Amino acid sequence: MSLNIIVLAKQVPDTRNVGKDAMKEDGTINRAVLPAIFNPEDLNALEQALKLKEMYPGSKVTLLTMGPGRAAEIVREGLYRGADGGIVLSDRAFAGSDTLATSYALSAAVRKIGDFDIIVGGRQAIDGDTAQVGPQIAEKLNLPQVTYAEEIISAEDGKVVVKRRIESGVETVKAPMPLVVTVNGSAAPCRPRNAKALQKYKYAAAPSEVAADESRKEFISKRPYLGIGEWSAMDVEADLSQCGLAGSPTKVKAIENVVFTAKEARNIENNDVELEGLIKELIANHTIG
Repeated sequence: MSLNIIVLAKQVPDTRNVGKDAMKEDGTINRAVLPAIFNPEDLNALEQALKLKEMYPGSKVTLLTMGPGRAAEIVREGLYRGADGGIVLSDRAFAGSDTLATSYALSAAVRKIGDFDIIVGGRQAIDGDTAQVGPQIAEKLNLPQVTYAEEIISAEDGKVVVKRRIESGVETVKAPMPLVVTVNGSAAPCRPRNAKALQKYKYAAAPSEVAADESRKEFISKRPYLGIGEWSAMDVEADLSQCGLAGSPTKVKAIENVVFTAKEARNIENNDVELEGLIKELIANHTIG
């Protein structure tokens, strides 16, 4: 048997490089000033999809991401690793979406894709840490869901067997297809780029990326495998009242930058006597021990 797998992936700001300009006045992220990366747990999810593709020959892996035109880079990264195609959901109407509006837009895109067996994504994105989008999509599509997945063991006879890493240990569950699976960061890391795939897909692009370059447009038109799908709110028949800021009940009331500084500093000499004295002091005041 073969599977049609949708991988939900997000291009996120690198939160390891957050500065004072990282947030706008309206409380949304100023993505223009932060480096963009592939959300780490979505890479774990992609690896699970690629393993299923290897287990079941003929299976197809499609990436789905939402964001500005530059989010097509996420699809290219997926193609370099073994995915078969991808779609960027991009429209100004989606700007400022919270998890509710994001899950609505993505579920509308999934409905347009139509033919799928498994939707897999990372447990959460590092720019929000809510772990809400995957479960919300499952609810909107009326699908069963398995969260905290560490390994998708099999997908046969209409059932998926998943190993979950939960707080109390590990459990193995079985669920019917189609379904949504969200994957932990403790799952297997994603494989690196494949050299041949990199050469094949390095010029892949979404329509908005080639709109102003006729030569590039002609080049891609002669090589259909280089085309990355790009859908607007209209393409997925989205209700604009449920998109973007209009469809986002979550509101940021205030933003505060907190800088942690030491109240006291103390220098000690590099010798056994002073080090031993420091250790005894830390044990005595219960800092350690």
